[in-house]
Amino acid sequence: MIKDITLGQYFPSDSIIHRLDPRFKIVIMIVYMIMLFSGDSLICLGIGTLYTLISVVMTKISFKLYIKSIKPIFPFLIFTALLNIFFIKDGDIYFQWKFIKITSSGVDTSIFMIVRIVLLLIGTSVLTYTTSPIVLTDAIERLLNPLKKIKFPVHELAMIMSIALRFIPTLIEETDKIISAQKARGAELDSGNLIAKTKGLIPILIPLLISSFRRAEELATAMECRCYNGGDGRTRLRQMKSGISDYIALFFTVLFFIAVIIINHIIK
Repeated sequence: MIKDITLGQYFPSDSIIHRLDPRFKIVIMIVYMIMLFSGDSLICLGIGTLYTLISVVMTKISFKLYIKSIKPIFPFLIFTALLNIFFIKDGDIYFQWKFIKITSSGVDTSIFMIVRIVLLLIGTSVLTYTTSPIVLTDAIERLLNPLKKIKFPVHELAMIMSIALRFIPTLIEETDKIISAQKARGAELDSGNLIAKTKGLIPILIPLLISSFRRAEELATAMECRCYNGGDGRTRLRQMKSGISDYIALFFTVLFFIAVIIINHIIK
């Protein structure tokens, strides 16, 4: 089992996708994202959906967890769908009342956008659920290593990402403590109109910022005491090694991508 430090949940570590090289996972994810937005037909969208479902099954993680990760963006999906439905006027008219017009093109575009966004979220969840954040940032650093030749601070960027991910659950826990403390003092954080609720955030944000700066200073002092001097000469506990399964996974991903490109070209 591996633990996602940003979610505080454990996920199976015996799946095929979990054993893949994280560097290959990132490359595969980039190809996957391009594939989703390259096709403009139902067949292309179906191919992307099939690839996503295969990936989800191979992770051995409950599909309910993926659905749970999508729930927070339901309002955004509805908003996106409504924008496309009411502002795209091309195609056959399904419904018209005064200035409101719903057309076939608007409905089709809404469906495509919603499905694409959902598939994209599920696909990225496959990556984050099967790779710990620390390993993921390490893989990003390895992929960006060529940029060191132009003096790009690759290691520093990866370190910033690692620290940010590491402190997400800490900040969430700190926020919960501050909210509980303010409520115990009689603060009304959830009542009133929008302006009152916005003002109610001030007693939460100010202690949280002070706590964050204090933790950052303590971390900087600890790194200086341990003689941290960047990525020069540093060794790694875990060495990333690619195998035949990584190349097979990348090959099939590229195969699906080529299929989408060919079908999209034929239909056009």
